[in-house]
Amino acid sequence: MPSEMVRVIYTKYDGSAHRDYPARRLAEDDLGIWVGVTRGTPSVYHGRPSVEQIPFVLLIPHYAWWTGMFNPPPRTSEVYCDITTPARWEGDTVHIIDLDLDAVRRRETGVVELRDEDEFEEHRRAFGYPEEVVVNAQAAARQLITALGDGTEPFATHHRKHLSEVTQQ
Repeated sequence: MPSEMVRVIYTKYDGSAHRDYPARRLAEDDLGIWVGVTRGTPSVYHGRPSVEQIPFVLLIPHYAWWTGMFNPPPRTSEVYCDITTPARWEGDTVHIIDLDLDAVRRRETGVVELRDEDEFEEHRRAFGYPEEVVVNAQAAARQLITALGDGTEPFATHHRKHLSEVTQQ
């Protein structure tokens, strides 16, 4: 039986630290594993200690080149998807490699944008992303831009039940 707590570790492709935090396992369904982070959760961001000020829910798909962060107000991004390598689990720890590209849907306007293409290109060269990584990352970005714009689940309403679990604490 999996633990209620999960450790989420994001690194960059070169192995450098990106994000690291504990999260509570909320559910598992056909979309993936849903974890929640409450306000006040200690975390590490770019190697520096931090504390989460706004709760969020993270969907870690069973096998996809992205993760999805679902945010309540006042965060301006309603949904923030990191383009990543597929998650790799070791017990109750999940390892995710962030590939820099981000697909975001803004809360107030509903505008969907692809972010950090310049960082992706820079790291692609500097870290030597293999062609398979580049192709899969770009395909995931295209898929997410479409899904975030047309309301495909889990980006329409599915995430709300999980988000309510972390915002009511």
